[in-house]
This record gives sequence, C-alpha cells and structure tokens, in this order.
Amino acid sequence: MSMPELRERSGAQGIQEALDLSLERDPSVFLIGEGVADPKGIFGTTAGLCQKYGTERVVETPIAENGFTGIAIGAALLGQRPVVIHQRVEFALLAMEQIVNNAAKTHYVSDGAHSMPLVIRLVVGRGWGQGPLHSQSLETLFSYIPGLKVLMPATAEDCKGMLLSAIEDNNPVIFLEHRWVHLVRGNISSGYHMTPIDGPGHLWHGDSVTVVSSSYMTLESLQAAKALAKEGCDVDLFDLRVARPLKLDEIFESVDRTGRLLVIDTGWKTMGPGAEIVARATEYCFRNLKQPPRRLGLPDHPTPSSRSLAGAFYIRAEHIALAVGDLAGISPLAARRAADELSVERQTHPIDVPHPSFQGPF
Repeated sequence: MSMPELRERSGAQGIQEALDLSLERDPSVFLIGEGVADPKGIFGTTAGLCQKYGTERVVETPIAENGFTGIAIGAALLGQRPVVIHQRVEFALLAMEQIVNNAAKTHYVSDGAHSMPLVIRLVVGRGWGQGPLHSQSLETLFSYIPGLKVLMPATAEDCKGMLLSAIEDNNPVIFLEHRWVHLVRGNISSGYHMTPIDGPGHLWHGDSVTVVSSSYMTLESLQAAKALAKEGCDVDLFDLRVARPLKLDEIFESVDRTGRLLVIDTGWKTMGPGAEIVARATEYCFRNLKQPPRRLGLPDHPTPSSRSLAGAFYIRAEHIALAVGDLAGISPLAARRAADELSVERQTHPIDVPHPSFQGPF
C-alpha cells in the first residue's frame, strides 16, 4: 500500500478538504449553517462545496441557531451525519438546550438504542477587535457536559484528520476552531486519512517542565519552547487536542518525571480545562511534584476590543517562557532573555493579528 502524499496546507484548507472528502464519500453527510454557501465560505472552510454538491447537501439557513441545530439533531437520529457550522462560538449559545439536553443525552436516555452522529463546528478566538461578544473561547461550557466529545485542533494536520474522525464518530462532537489556527500551515496527508481523537499530542520533548496547552495557545507554547531551548531549558510540551474525554496518562508520566507542571488555557483561567488538569495531576502525581503546578489563562473579565487593552489581556509566548523559567529554576536573566527575544519578534506586527512566526509550517 502506498503512503499518502504530504502537502503543505493551512488549517482552513485542511477543514475544507475533510468536508469535501466526507461529502463525496458518504451521501448521509451534509452541511448546515449560516454562511456555508457564502462566497467567503466561512474563512474558506466551505469554499466551493455548495457549487459542487448542491443546496440539498450544503444548506444555507436563516439566523435561527436553535432551529437548524434541532433540525440537524433530528436528521442524525434518522441516520444522517450532519455537520452544523456556527461562525462564532457565541451563536451556539442560542442552541444550548438542543446541544446539552438533546444531542448529548440521546444515547444515554435511549439505553444505547440511538446514536447521535453529529458534528458541531464552532469558531473561537481573537482578532479584528471583536471584543466581548465575538472573541470568546468557551470550551469549558461544552467540556463540562457528559455525552459530548470536545476537540481543539492546533495543527493543519489535526484540522483535517480529526474532523474526518469526528464525522465518522457516532457521538456528538464539538469541533472548536480558533480562527488563527485556520491560518496555521503544515504538512497534511492527501486523501481520506483520519487522525485518531485519542488524547494529547507530544510536540516537544524535555525534562525541565511539563507544559500542556490547547488550540492556538499550543503555538504560543511551541514558540516559548524553542526560545527556552536556547537557554538550556527543554520543556515537555503536550497539545491537549481532546478536552473531552480527557486522557491524561501520558501527561501524568511526564509530570512524574519532571516534577513540574504548567497548563495554559485558551480561555479564562478560572474553572477552565487547566484547572481540571492541575487538580488531577495533584491527585495522581502529588508525591513526585517538586513545585506546585501553575496555570496561565485569561483574566476574569470580558474580552476587550481595543488593541491597547488586548495587549494586557492575552497570554503570549513571553509570559509562558517566564513562567516555565521560574518553575524550572533557571536564572531569571536566562528566562528574561528568552522572553525578550519573543517579545521583540512579536512587536513587529499588531497584537490582534497572528504573527507570521505563529503560522508555521509546523
């Protein structure tokens, strides 16, 4: 059997490929949502699909999030495999009744008689000065609900491969796409090549500090890891990838070895996935911890709109480098050199657009 060809693609192109392949392969798959047939194609992720497959399989909807989410749930009960697309995570708040009390509970309340092969794509993250109503990362809301699977890709490969796996899954899957991850480039496999949704990815190997991040913050963490390596501090970096079900065995093994843990959330620090990871690591790795675990995340107030305020709101690679340096016990001067290198590079572009160094290829 020949190996799949690797090609450099963006995260958005990976998602578009996954949707195209799924629509072509399985007639039960269809897309539904606001903007799916728009010429811009939801950041390019649905570009050309309506023209190729028609309006019966790429269904443009009115602004009625609870309505078309409920339609998709009913279709899934009847054997279809709908992919619901909300251009902002906040739009899905209007459909929380359907997601939490219908989709997530179908398998349980039917004693396994019914499955719910449903994917809900939600766009999260920052940029464009969109402020408190359109820039939030609300993964905690969905990760809290038994019955849902919650995926947070950080690489172009995972954008394609994990979405293919999600569409084939018989459970409701929340697929959270950071809008800056749409721009990330990397080598992805051609053809129908799924990526298992089986837990964290191990991106950087080291013995100083175990670092766990997710979605776009994985890219910030990777930049910090590269800068710290020049100072002799090698982190053990994990990309969480799957927020629910939460599989942490490999992370626990790393914490037992390093004795130190830093978790970086994409959303708010308080009660985020990082809080759960730290709690479990403390429970299972307490005897091997050399320092109290730490978390980084957004402060407890709504997202600001202005560039000046955003600069003080978001966690960046330099903040991660300083936290890792402190945990690892390297000299403050070495940690500051790594942080300053990252800060100088980042200042070449506005704070509300992704810096080219964070786009890959990875």
